[in-house]
Amino acid sequence: MSTQPEDTPKRRITAPQIAARKGGDPIVALTSYHAHTAALAERHCDFLLVGDSVGMVMHGMENTTGVTLELMILHGRAVVRGTSRALVVVDMPFGSYEESPAIAFRNATRIMKETQCGAVKLEGGAQMAETIRFLTERGVPVMAHIGLTPQSTHVMGGFKTQGRDEETWDAHVADAVAVAEAGAFAVVVEGVVEPLARRITDAVPIPTIGIGASARCDGQILVLEDMLGLNPWVPKFVKVYGRLGPMIEEAIEGYAQDVRARAFPGEDQVYR
Repeated sequence: MSTQPEDTPKRRITAPQIAARKGGDPIVALTSYHAHTAALAERHCDFLLVGDSVGMVMHGMENTTGVTLELMILHGRAVVRGTSRALVVVDMPFGSYEESPAIAFRNATRIMKETQCGAVKLEGGAQMAETIRFLTERGVPVMAHIGLTPQSTHVMGGFKTQGRDEETWDAHVADAVAVAEAGAFAVVVEGVVEPLARRITDAVPIPTIGIGASARCDGQILVLEDMLGLNPWVPKFVKVYGRLGPMIEEAIEGYAQDVRARAFPGEDQVYR
C-alpha cells in the first residue's frame, strides 16, 4: 500500500525507466506539439516526443529540414508545461548536432535548459555514435533514430522504406548496436521491413520504438495528428483511431451557419 498522500505530485518517467522496459510491457508513445493535447496524451503514454515533424504537421513545411532550434524549444516548452508524468523527449533539428559533438552538446543542453525536457533525440546510426557517447557521458539522455531518417530524405531520395534489400540488413543492425553501445537509452526504428525490425530488436539491449516497423519492437510511436485522422493522407503504417478532421469541419460549418443566421450568440451566450 502506498504511504504517499493523495495530493503528492506524480514523478515524471525518466530515461532510465524507459531503458529498463526492454523486453517488458510495450512502451506507448506519441508525438506532441502543444500543451492541451499533451495533457490528454500523457494519461496513456509513457513518453511524448516533440518531433521535428512539427514543421510539416503544424507549419506546412515540405519536410523537416527547415525546422529550427528555436521552433523545437518553443513547442518543447509547451509540451512540458502541459504534462506532469510522461517523459518528454525533444528532437534535435537538422544542422544542430552533425557538425561536431561539442556543438551537439551545446545545442542539446540549450534544449534541456530552456524546455526542462527529460531527453533529446537525434537521427543517425554508427556515424553518430561518437556524438551520442559525448552527450551521454556529459549527462544528456539521448534517444537514437535509425532506419528511415527524415532529415536525410534529400540523400535517400525521399521517404523510402528501408531494408527491402536483405543485403542492407547488417548495416542497419550495426547502426542499432553502435548507438546502444554509445549510450542511447532507446532507439526509434522507422520505416523498415518487418523482419529487419525484429532482428534489430533482438540484437540490442535497449528498447526499440517502432514506427512503420514491427509489433515485436519494445514500443510504438505515431504522429498524433495522423492517428487522429487530421491528416488527409497517412502512410501505410498508420492506423487511424479517430476521424477528427471531418468532425472539426462539421463544427466549424455549424458555427458559420449560426453566425450568418444571427443565431449566435443566443440568449445563453450574452450578458444581461
